[in-house]
Amino acid sequence: MSKELSRRDFIKGMAAGAVGVASMGVLAGCGDYVLQDSNAAAKAAAAKDAALQAAAAAAAEKGAAYTPGTYTASAQGIASEVKVTMTFDETSITDVVIDVSGETADIGAKIGPEMENAILAGQTADVDAVSGASVTSDAVRKAAADCISQASGKEVVLSAKEEKIGGSDWLGEAPEVAEGDITEELSTEVLVVGCGTGGWIAAMTAAEEGAKVLVVEKAAEPSKVKEDIGAIDSKLQQASFAAFPEFKIDKTEALQEIVRYASGYADYNLIKVWIDNSAELVDWLTEKLESTGHWVMEFEGGVGNLDHPEHTKAFATGHSPHATPDKPDEVTLNTDMQEFVESRGGTIRCNTSLVKLELNADGKVTGIIAQDTNDGHYVRVNASKGVIMATGGYASNGDMMLALQPQTMKMKINVPMGSKSDGAGIKAMLWAGGIMDPCHASMMFNRCSCLPTETAGYQTNGKWFWFGEQPFLKVNLNGERFCNESGPYEFMLHSMYMQPNHTYVDVFDANVKKYAEQFEEVGCCRLFPFPNGARSNRDFDTCWRDMTEGENSHLALGYLQKADTLEELAEKLNIPADEFVATVERYNELCAKGVDEDYGKPAHRLTPVDTAPFYGIRTGAWHLTTLDGCRINTDMQVIREDGSVIEGLWATGDCTGGFFANNYPNLFTGLACGRTMTFGHRAAKNVAHR
Repeated sequence: MSKELSRRDFIKGMAAGAVGVASMGVLAGCGDYVLQDSNAAAKAAAAKDAALQAAAAAAAEKGAAYTPGTYTASAQGIASEVKVTMTFDETSITDVVIDVSGETADIGAKIGPEMENAILAGQTADVDAVSGASVTSDAVRKAAADCISQASGKEVVLSAKEEKIGGSDWLGEAPEVAEGDITEELSTEVLVVGCGTGGWIAAMTAAEEGAKVLVVEKAAEPSKVKEDIGAIDSKLQQASFAAFPEFKIDKTEALQEIVRYASGYADYNLIKVWIDNSAELVDWLTEKLESTGHWVMEFEGGVGNLDHPEHTKAFATGHSPHATPDKPDEVTLNTDMQEFVESRGGTIRCNTSLVKLELNADGKVTGIIAQDTNDGHYVRVNASKGVIMATGGYASNGDMMLALQPQTMKMKINVPMGSKSDGAGIKAMLWAGGIMDPCHASMMFNRCSCLPTETAGYQTNGKWFWFGEQPFLKVNLNGERFCNESGPYEFMLHSMYMQPNHTYVDVFDANVKKYAEQFEEVGCCRLFPFPNGARSNRDFDTCWRDMTEGENSHLALGYLQKADTLEELAEKLNIPADEFVATVERYNELCAKGVDEDYGKPAHRLTPVDTAPFYGIRTGAWHLTTLDGCRINTDMQVIREDGSVIEGLWATGDCTGGFFANNYPNLFTGLACGRTMTFGHRAAKNVAHR
């Protein structure tokens, strides 16, 4: 027999907190590759046989009793739901099959066989984590415990093991690859590692400048380019100044504001590169995209309500390409960019994962060693002009996240959308002599939700909630208001972190559409056209339908709660009714006064909760990407501790540092994307003309 039991169904039958957190192992690094071995299959079979022999001994010792059959369960990993299927006879576990295919390539996605043998040999789910893949290992342990609980009819409690937060050796040593194991060699002038937002721009620029370009990408296809592009003084912006003088940006003020967000942990001169060169990048990209006839670039003009200014200023920096009516359905930004690169002689090679940078005797980077993810063979790529790293951050590397950003892990709720970058590029640059930012940062949005029985944290699997950053009334899990809900997204999330279980509840009423328009939001969270007529990323009506209509809506799945009274809503949200009702009554009083005497929320965002039906939803952080990385100079060259450059090595995007610290200045719309593209454009020009 085969029994399927979902994570949520299992949790309902178990006491809260029954399963502890797995121990956090030491990350071996992206270079922890298994060399090609013609006897690999035989070795795997031998390991399985050994595990089965150990299993027989362990089962006899335990004297376990099971209902024979095959049982399946899942648990949330770092990037996917991890699935474990286990087969039992009356006294033992006879087979274990683990599906970690959705986890981070070269980290969690390759631990299945090792965990299968460990569980089988020990006849227990309480096995050690695989070094370097602790989050995925933790998910395997939990799912295996679920299967054993089903088969035995008894609750299985995993031992609580210490999380090595802040103490794990996530960097490890650079891998050794034997010369004889490198079976393919390629040569190019400019090598771009990573085909995402920065990689696309670097490749397009280098190809246009006449260089021979090769792009290698670890995934099966290139990443989608981000579509909110921050710049100052583009032609589109300048054309709007006459009608909207408030859109004009003082560059010195912008510089000081970005440095303030970083608490001074930033390179002034690096930020000035974006300020002074971003317009050129946007104008260049606008011409390239619009020349296809498939796209039109729009400047997202909006700085919020000028009569009631926010405590933190918004800057009108966003630009987004939108499809024209003539764009064929099969055409995307990626396909148009790929056509541009390839038409100029460039090559894009996917399924090719970075192992390490190669340096000559003088310390100059000459290329990379990579591994073909299809068959595992090693590839040497020589780059005569230079290497541009555009590998992204480390959001999907659980050990790096737990070591460097434990607070982010406690705030985030897992959803499928977000960066898949695993820190491979950062580690490769560090092994080559680079240095990393002293402070760490992430781009987070309060756009994830969890069930009323759950709280935020990286082990919670939730649902994307686009409305989350709207400045509605927000209360903690005690039903109490706790901050000014209006301002930068991460300020809200950091305030949330200080509350019980790092989770809060968004509350609004039947007037939600009217109030959302009244908020006069800016940037990607705006749900209505911008004052200058530019389209928003998403519109209110589409979002509302997604939330409230259909079997997969937030309402149908139990994330969004709807009630006719505040007391009923509190009960559905699993928060204290008396405190919640008192909070709403106090908030409504302040809305009637038009003055937030408690937390200073601007008057145009003081919207009462007084018209049924009432709505509420538990909210946490959507972790989009990390923003700290290896330091670069103003020419985009990677630098050492003493400020000297690593010859032959340039970088852009989320694998680079010197720009962000502590949080992301989201009121500069598209700043991260604009930084990445501007730096990729500049790096490629510098490398192409070497």
